[in-house]
Amino acid sequence: MTTDDDRPGPPVTSASVVVLSLARRVETELNAALAPLGLTVARFGLLGHIAGVPGASFSELARMSGITVQSVHGAVKALVAAGLVRDRNTRAGSASTLEITTEGALLLRRARRAAAEVDERLFGPDADPIQQRLGAAVRAAFPGPPPS
Repeated sequence: MTTDDDRPGPPVTSASVVVLSLARRVETELNAALAPLGLTVARFGLLGHIAGVPGASFSELARMSGITVQSVHGAVKALVAAGLVRDRNTRAGSASTLEITTEGALLLRRARRAAAEVDERLFGPDADPIQQRLGAAVRAAFPGPPPS
């Protein structure tokens, strides 16, 4: 017969597991919010990097996005085909000079608003108190300009 003293306590919470679980939920919610705009989280991020770091190389974009250079090439090709990005230097063998188009800038603003709605839902005043604290901690750790 075991007693309460013999039972192990609750498992120690792994910060890695908690963050990974929350990240999956955020990615799912954000992908759902971006889908009507024809974007994924990855393409939203890439569009933001191109807008925020004019002249970034494909290698720099890959590092910022956490994906391979080959994946960046494919994604940029799709963004160019959609009229969201243009390459101002299309000579073969020359480095690309990527920039966001007017249409891309409009879509990026809409996507940022969608992301802000997800943030509000997951981390705002009506969210679970623990998620509110996590959201506040992230905002404090990474202050930046408000989304437009």
